[in-house]
Amino acid sequence: MALAATIYTSGEARSAAPRAAAASAPASDAGPGLNAQAAGTPNAGLDTEINAIIDANGGYQIGVALIDLSDGVVHEYGVRQAFVAASTAKVLAAAAYYHLVETGAASLDEPLGDWTAGFQLKEMIQDSDNESWSLIMDAIGHDELSGYAASIGVGYDPESNTLTPAEMAKVLAALYSGELLDADDTAQLLSYMQDTNYESLIPAAVPAGITVFHKYGLLGGELHDAAVLAKDGTAYAFVIYTKGEDTGDIPQRTGVIHRLTEAVAGALF
Repeated sequence: MALAATIYTSGEARSAAPRAAAASAPASDAGPGLNAQAAGTPNAGLDTEINAIIDANGGYQIGVALIDLSDGVVHEYGVRQAFVAASTAKVLAAAAYYHLVETGAASLDEPLGDWTAGFQLKEMIQDSDNESWSLIMDAIGHDELSGYAASIGVGYDPESNTLTPAEMAKVLAALYSGELLDADDTAQLLSYMQDTNYESLIPAAVPAGITVFHKYGLLGGELHDAAVLAKDGTAYAFVIYTKGEDTGDIPQRTGVIHRLTEAVAGALF
């Protein structure tokens, strides 16, 4: 069930328990971004602004993907190759497990580790628990997870855990649009992507009134956030992947993520 999208390269819970504690450089291919005249461009100046922020921070590798859910067009900026997706890929694993539940191959109530599978899903997304992630991925099976990703138009190898920003944006767009899961499971997974254990990236820079569903990723030099921004029936999938030397520059890259988010939110809402 692949998400149909055109890529322009010119530019509440069923289970409850206390929360657990949280979480190869891509080749640079920064380009001019999306042509501002292309279909689906919501603001002619946004293209230029995103690229200017990326260009002003050339010491980092930065990839941005943006999808207007009303048309499915994927806008890409900066690095378009795969990054180590870190914990953002947990959304894909969660969707794959829910899919197994919906096909009768798994249950949210079955034991998984010391808790139920439903609890592990919540911990994996809301608190970015890595032990929960490992249990969920083992329950799905790595080959099966790759197969599920391929069925929705995404190339994903659990061993390398790599995704492009555009692939992650397509996962989020398909999830939010109800193309991946039934309504109850979609709502439950999205609820876990709010009030998470790490709200200092995209959510911290979004103006009041815009709802954010997101999953951050932090692993070594990788600092990412992958979100859906929604307000009054309008929604966008918005992904920022960054890579630096190590965790020492997280404050600086957090600032870059904030500037990109302010540009996007300011132009689109």
